[in-house]
Amino acid sequence: MPIPSRTVRAVNDLTTRWARAAVAPGRNTVFSAPSAWVPLAFLTAGAAGPAADELASALGVRPDRAAEAGRELVALLGGLRGVGTALGVWTRAGLPVEPRWSAALPPHSHRLLDRDIEKCRSELASWAAERTAGAIRRMPAAVDEDTELLLAGALTLRTDWIRPFESGTHQGETGPWRDLLVAWLSRTTGLLDRIGVADTETGPLTVLHVLGLDGIDVHLCLGAECADPGAVLAAAVRTVERPRTLRPGSTLGDGEPGPGLSAEWRRSHLREPELAVKTVEFGLSAEHDLLSVPELFGLGAATDRARGHFPGISSEPLAIGAAAQSAAAEFGPEGFRASALTTVEAAAAGGGPTRRPPYRVRWVEARFDRPFAFLAVHRSSRLVLAAGWVAEPRTVEE
Repeated sequence: MPIPSRTVRAVNDLTTRWARAAVAPGRNTVFSAPSAWVPLAFLTAGAAGPAADELASALGVRPDRAAEAGRELVALLGGLRGVGTALGVWTRAGLPVEPRWSAALPPHSHRLLDRDIEKCRSELASWAAERTAGAIRRMPAAVDEDTELLLAGALTLRTDWIRPFESGTHQGETGPWRDLLVAWLSRTTGLLDRIGVADTETGPLTVLHVLGLDGIDVHLCLGAECADPGAVLAAAVRTVERPRTLRPGSTLGDGEPGPGLSAEWRRSHLREPELAVKTVEFGLSAEHDLLSVPELFGLGAATDRARGHFPGISSEPLAIGAAAQSAAAEFGPEGFRASALTTVEAAAAGGGPTRRPPYRVRWVEARFDRPFAFLAVHRSSRLVLAAGWVAEPRTVEE
């Protein structure tokens, strides 16, 4: 069953807005909007007043449809090869929970918080490690005696490349990676249209599609050197939604038709054109405090502890006390791995031959040898599962 297009648009819109807020020059980052969207959708389903309005606007889903959309996305993501997802909901023992809200949760997702705080934290850490294949070993939430409700959305993904890269080393000659000895990846293909260039509001954007075996691809996206990193990443998401904005590699002119690109006609012993790709390995992680930009996630009104905001969850007044995400990603010669865990916590309110090559063929080279954006994308639905910015590649020492 395909992921509904309206849900894809809503989640990708959150990715676009989050990109502008999360990416800073000179700093690696990675995040997953689906991991945050699911628990926030169930919050929306139980919200009322200004909190409900803000959450619904941020998520692009009506409160009366939010639980259905959240449950639907969990089920559909869990059915995709290479993707794992889970929702966990914990409530304080004795907190009255509205039956209609709890009945809308995915099966077996609701548990009670242990009264022993240390035991509770240990159990939550075990859940986090289990649901993220060990990539994240603790909950990004400071659970304490005041915690009444905790929602956690976990997402993992892995894909192996259809054609692996060759590994090597490279010493940067210019730009931010000058003099760094980096873990270098390279490969060639006769499919020039694996690369494309889009004209975006932040300038030209070069996009490379690296295809995975499980219907999950990674897009490497290089903008102009002077472009704002957050704007580059946001523009990259829009190219996922509107692939026809990309001018395919087979149509690009000679010279430097896009950032990091060179194109020309060359003599060759083979008839096929050639796309030569050179990029870097990266392994990165990030922590995000969602309440540092509460309006982005629709959590502004919900943090006011002078009153309750979630009568659809409990008759006791609840307000948001914390919201955070931990995420990690790895890009290597064989494939890509990513994990994310989002928590929302509510508290009580109160050498070759010598003869001349016989063929004249098209040759394009793409070099990702300075900071760039990346997206992990479900190919058929175009849902962005994870996004980030590579400011510092993996070095040979690492």
